[in-house]
Amino acid sequence: MIVTADLPRLLAFYTGLLGAAEVMRYPEDGPASYVGLQLGDSELGLSADDSVVPGTPGRMLLSIEVDDVDATLTRVDELGGSAPGPANDMPWGQRVAHITDPDGTVVNLTTTTAGS
Repeated sequence: MIVTADLPRLLAFYTGLLGAAEVMRYPEDGPASYVGLQLGDSELGLSADDSVVPGTPGRMLLSIEVDDVDATLTRVDELGGSAPGPANDMPWGQRVAHITDPDGTVVNLTTTTAGS
């Protein structure tokens, strides 16, 4: 779960970047305080809290498996995130790109490579 002062902004980022489907919203009417997004077999929760200050968490790295890291990476900047560099092939059988979401949360985008 990611806690943010700007839930609509992060909701637009993760649905636009990952094609995540909204599977839960609370409350159902009006501004949401929680939204659950379906990512494959997992759910990513976004929770609103006006007191949260965006920044670099430093202690957490969210890793999300995507179909194509390179294709996903091309949409990060236009959706308000940042991608400081290209994707790289790792010796453990993943292609990995490091990005940050609009709040500064560090995210690993990964794709399992054919050799693993």
